[in-house]
Amino acid sequence: MTPLAVVPRLLRVAVVLLRYRLDELVDATHLFRPLKLLRPLLGRPAVDVRPLPRGARLRLALTELGPIFVKAGQVLSTRRDLVPADIANELALLQDQVPPFPGVEARAIVERELKAPIGRLYAHFNEAPLASASIAQVHAAELPDGRAVVVKVLRPGIDAKIARDVKLLRSLGALANRWHPNADKIRPLDVVAEVEKMLENELDLQREGASASLLRRNFASGVDLYVPEVHWDLTAQRVLTLERVHGLSSDDIAAIDAAGIDRKALAAKGVRVFYEQVFRDNFFHADAHPGNIWVDPTRPAEPRFIALDFGIMGSLPEADQYWLAQNFIALFERDYARIAKLHVDAGWMPSTVRLDELEAAVRTVCEPYFTRPLSQISLAELVVKLFQTARRFELTLQPQLILLQKTLLNIEGVGRLLDPEIDIWAVAHPVLKRILRERYSPLRTLREVRRRLPEWFHLAPRLPELVHDSLERIARGEHRLLADVDTLSHQRHLLRRLLRMIAGSALGATLTLCATLLWALAPQHGPWLPLSMGVAGLLAFGWGWLERR
Repeated sequence: MTPLAVVPRLLRVAVVLLRYRLDELVDATHLFRPLKLLRPLLGRPAVDVRPLPRGARLRLALTELGPIFVKAGQVLSTRRDLVPADIANELALLQDQVPPFPGVEARAIVERELKAPIGRLYAHFNEAPLASASIAQVHAAELPDGRAVVVKVLRPGIDAKIARDVKLLRSLGALANRWHPNADKIRPLDVVAEVEKMLENELDLQREGASASLLRRNFASGVDLYVPEVHWDLTAQRVLTLERVHGLSSDDIAAIDAAGIDRKALAAKGVRVFYEQVFRDNFFHADAHPGNIWVDPTRPAEPRFIALDFGIMGSLPEADQYWLAQNFIALFERDYARIAKLHVDAGWMPSTVRLDELEAAVRTVCEPYFTRPLSQISLAELVVKLFQTARRFELTLQPQLILLQKTLLNIEGVGRLLDPEIDIWAVAHPVLKRILRERYSPLRTLREVRRRLPEWFHLAPRLPELVHDSLERIARGEHRLLADVDTLSHQRHLLRRLLRMIAGSALGATLTLCATLLWALAPQHGPWLPLSMGVAGLLAFGWGWLERR
């Protein structure tokens, strides 16, 4: 998109912003100053929105501007460490409901993507959509064997429209980056990149189907969470066919009560399911608002949730997952010194941060909360305030942690809606401790060692050579030495630990194997020699893994 091509779209954005009286935000932040020149030409707003708060006006304006701006608003709603609370609360309500496109076009897209007439694919296909959003719409259908399904179809031409608006959003981000006084903290171009990634995922329905399949496998019992089945023979990049499910929206309290469902048990189960997704499976539903999380009305005695819409899913790098879990445990136990140390050890803050100052800042934020009953403490709100405090200490906040923060806010909101008196801490703490015990148990560690041994044995002979070659290149000036002394020392320490783990694992495996062979092939020597070798093997394992973290 050329600069001239951007101008008409920018003018439309300006008109909408002024129509909803958002020019006051421009004055307040000095953002997009050129808009001020347009005020005399556009006159007064066409709609009387003066009684509405600024967050509501911004939400309405983004909805009118289209899907790309709706997504941008949804992303901004997660940045409560940067966006004022009143605006973030309104942006969290953004829904991209739009008029449907003709069912005839949906039928044509399905036939083109699945390469067969609709009559051969489905026994019945309803051209009137069940629901319509900015990216896709959903149609009811029936398989030849009589099973009810829903068919999600991407809007025609949505790719080109999204690409055009993304380029415009980049231009707006560049303007914000130039004019906003706190651009270095808000990082508007990073927000745009996050929106792009989210949309790229949502434009591939085959990817969404894969996410649904994995979540269904993680909760295969269906006791706590039910995930509809994907029909892969009727799924492609622009078409997704899922088992049709029925349920109650998790915010429809009257209907849930009428179904005789224990809302307290349901709320506690929702919190447990969230922590299991994040810390047990490392794969969580990242768009868990009430419209996507239903309640199964057919199981009042053993309530469960039904998950929908798998376009936005989250996961964490293994290291972040571990550090985050330890941070939650330390927070539950009010161990502020450990929280400070964990943030630095995880690399989220520079090693130059004074731990005593960081500990004092964390204590200052947390202690006022702990004067209240635990049932009145919002864990999500506390995490947001901790992020705001940590920014003063040069916190590097990763996008995956932001997505998790958004999900935590959603889940806590649903939990408190179902049970206003729920003690999130009492429910979450034992679940997280149990998951960590299972995840980092000695048996799991041994299984992980067995899984990685071939890789380590493959790398071990090459390690000295690789280190020597790297040092030679640095000495010849072929590689610049970018790391500081602390980083090099840390890497050297990691290398020593890796070599120690490899040596300990190899020696332990060898001794254990010898002990097994002696026991099986030479029983005449008695049990003491094999037993001694087995114990020595375990000690070798322990020596190699004594300081693995």
